[in-house]
Amino acid sequence: MANRVAITLKPSGDHQFNNTVNHVATWFKNKNIDFCFLEKEGERLKAIIPDASYSLISKKDLSNNKFILTLGGDGTLIGTCRKMLSSTPILGVNYGKLGFITEFSGHEMFDALERVLKDDFTTKSVQMFHVEVSRDNKKIFESRFVNDAVLSKNNIARLFELSVESDNSPVFNVAGDGLIISSPLGSTAYSLAAGGPIVHPGVGGLTLTPICPHGLTHRPLIIPDEKSMNIQLLDNQKDVCLTVDGQVTCDITSKDIITIKKNLKDKVEFIINPDKDYFLTLKEKFYLSRRAN
Repeated sequence: MANRVAITLKPSGDHQFNNTVNHVATWFKNKNIDFCFLEKEGERLKAIIPDASYSLISKKDLSNNKFILTLGGDGTLIGTCRKMLSSTPILGVNYGKLGFITEFSGHEMFDALERVLKDDFTTKSVQMFHVEVSRDNKKIFESRFVNDAVLSKNNIARLFELSVESDNSPVFNVAGDGLIISSPLGSTAYSLAAGGPIVHPGVGGLTLTPICPHGLTHRPLIIPDEKSMNIQLLDNQKDVCLTVDGQVTCDITSKDIITIKKNLKDKVEFIINPDKDYFLTLKEKFYLSRRAN
């Protein structure tokens, strides 16, 4: 179904958002373009698009489309990326709050769709990273991430200690509330809020940002992303959790080894907004050009 368009939606929406989804469906239908949604949206869509002019697909079929339109915030776009099995282009439209990595706003959407349907577009490659948890030499969890992988407590705020190695060389042991391992794209998310640096997406690195470290020397550190990283819990603290892109979780014990690495072939393609500039977006979204009142 190479000529079909897949649409992914944010988890919930108000009346205005539902009207937008209906409008998009009508637009595709009037142009005689096949479009589809994920199966999980089936019940929800019955009330939004009554005529059922769409098809429903599984996650594994998401990549088997001409392109993917995401309607939601950065989280919707990130969640879509993790489901991808190929480099099908993604057109991200912001119907969320911040919308830093989504390339287009709602009022730009239909002009962008016209261009993409005519194959008049360019893309940028975004590197994805792989995280795996092993226990007693057996893999118990794996996922991909776009933004970050976070180790933290999932109930009472209490110190715990982690050991970090890069290609079998010790990086540091850090005690605190946790650790954020952030991609350049994710550097403006949780890592930034925890005091980490803004890293340009063109930089090939991973940022290690301690969360409230119990020490004066533990500061954010950027390491080359071609190196693999192993992280281990050093004590028997309970309720430590690995969170991937703020959407997927795994409980961690002192027996676990968390490995993070990249695969050069594991990338997603974002359709570029030719009117969007990275540094201008920083100023607009994060008020870097002036003091916030």
